Amino acid sequence: MFVQPWDPALDDAERRAWIADGHDFGQLCVNGLPGRPPAVVPTHFTTDGDRLLIHLARPHPVWQAIEHDANVTFTVSGDYAFIPGPWRAKPGTPPTDGVPTSYYAAVRFTCRAAIVDGPEAKAELLRRRVARFPPGGDHAPVAVGRPPYGRMLSGIRGLEPTVFEVPAEFEYDDHKPVAQRTDVAGRLTSRGQALDVPTARGQLRRLDRVGPWQP
Repeated sequence: MFVQPWDPALDDAERRAWIADGHDFGQLCVNGLPGRPPAVVPTHFTTDGDRLLIHLARPHPVWQAIEHDANVTFTVSGDYAFIPGPWRAKPGTPPTDGVPTSYYAAVRFTCRAAIVDGPEAKAELLRRRVARFPPGGDHAPVAVGRPPYGRMLSGIRGLEPTVFEVPAEFEYDDHKPVAQRTDVAGRLTSRGQALDVPTARGQLRRLDRVGPWQP
């Protein structure tokens, strides 16, 4: 992940708040076995302090790669939108001189994974996971030996990657003047396609705390 000086998270709280705001689906990336390419697994996840909580089906081929090398990366991205060149043109220059770009937010967790195989340990992992997803309390207890989850525990394995590095990138043109960024956020909101509106919110969130970047 290449992060420009004006693009990192303002602080750890910004990154955590963004993840907590519904950004709970990402890509688990593991090193491949010798002679094999890396594997990428799309999945939901839950944060738990300095760990992530994940579970996958026991037959999943990714387990062999994790057992071979427990170093994994988990990436999350969102709030992305294409920004046309004219929106980014410098004041006083022709609109066609503007260069298009993409806005987005991204977080990368660099981790050392631990596999969870004990029945009670897996049940506890699932209890913590389902408690984070609304609406809470609308499911049977997750308990060993009790339906419906008890008989399904043998079919999954848990994964608890311990996080030791979390770079985050919020690419919203924070090096440009506040007035120009405000204008772009308004254009995104008016266009209203796909993730335009949450992208505009992300840009506006950082306006008064970042300001034009000075080298």
